[in-house]
Amino acid sequence: MATPPEVDTYDYALFGEVERRPLSRVRQVIARRLSASWAHVPHVAQFDECDLSALNTLRQQMAAAEPAARPTVLAFVMKACAHALQTFPDFNASLDTQTNELVLKKYCHIAFAAETPIGLLAPVVRDVGRKSLLEIAASIRGLADKAKLGKLAMSDAEGACFTITNLGHLGGTGFIPIIHAPEIAILGMGRASPRVVEVNGAFATRQMLPLTLVYDHRVIDGAVGSGGRYYRWEAG
Repeated sequence: MATPPEVDTYDYALFGEVERRPLSRVRQVIARRLSASWAHVPHVAQFDECDLSALNTLRQQMAAAEPAARPTVLAFVMKACAHALQTFPDFNASLDTQTNELVLKKYCHIAFAAETPIGLLAPVVRDVGRKSLLEIAASIRGLADKAKLGKLAMSDAEGACFTITNLGHLGGTGFIPIIHAPEIAILGMGRASPRVVEVNGAFATRQMLPLTLVYDHRVIDGAVGSGGRYYRWEAG
């Protein structure tokens, strides 16, 4: 069987009109890093969902008390992730393949995916575990505003221990994000939607948020990745 030609040398113009557009420098960096992560990190994806009913009630109460201080769902999820990283310290780590050591971090900085004029970047909220919910929400807003204006500094997107990417506003039922190595894991948030679920032996309509946790199988096993009997987070 003939070996297929390399994609980057294939002459697509043989079959019709084409246009070549150079990748931006940022897109080239993203491509290299994600390709390296996908090639060298064994990804495992676990799917779950979270009932947002109690959380949405709390957000409404907070908005009624102080409209400007209403946190987004992302802020709540980030706060929960900080607690989870403390409960499972192996997630708050990086693997040093040169020394075969796990570097456990005593700090908790969490990144979130944000669109910018030059492409997708991941600004970092520092010391999430030490911040209140409103402080986390304010940090997210401030970094997101800088991202939209193209004013993120390099230091704003460095040093993350864990990343959250939220594609819920784009629709779809779920997705599998790629780990931002040297981080150990990443959490994908899908689109929350009403579903009929069983609650205390009866059926009820609840707002359910699909979640995808992707982790490095060199470090994390399925029993820990799923939370097992050790830990389970339920919003509200």
